[in-house]
Amino acid sequence: MPQLEAWQSFYVIVGSSAAALTGLMFVVIALIADFDTPGSGRTVAAFGTPTVVHFCEVLIIGATLSAPWRALASAGVVVGVCGAAGLIYALVVMRRAKRQTDYQPVLEDWLWHTVFPIAAYAAIIIAAIRLPADPARPLFAIGAATLSLVLIGIHNSWDTVTYITLQQRERRKTKDQ
Repeated sequence: MPQLEAWQSFYVIVGSSAAALTGLMFVVIALIADFDTPGSGRTVAAFGTPTVVHFCEVLIIGATLSAPWRALASAGVVVGVCGAAGLIYALVVMRRAKRQTDYQPVLEDWLWHTVFPIAAYAAIIIAAIRLPADPARPLFAIGAATLSLVLIGIHNSWDTVTYITLQQRERRKTKDQ
């Protein structure tokens, strides 16, 4: 598909980055497991796991749009299903964030962990529906949404690591006093 050929490099870069960042998240979670950090599976499900899911969604969409499709409609269906799955998952994450009790989310957390991902997945769904009729604009929208998910994941990973690091520092100070 000539419309997708121009996007090959973009999706190889973004998809590869998402895959590498997913692997890095596994390393970070393994290292964090060694800390004596209060938290539960509910908190990880609300604030850690979604980051890996966003990266995996980007990887899947990147691979999908790099595949040799015969029709844009078929690619649009797969991308739309990915967007719908991501949107449903983001709504589940919102519920999990409300129900967990280990951490009280602030406005920034709600924006980065729920609002921005919901907006990105909604954009993917809308663009996937429009893809066969007018590929140029939807491909830019999908590109922007997938890159947004990578940036959201990077922000959320950094936020989590710095929160745990600062929390550990405070716990050490309290123990030493």
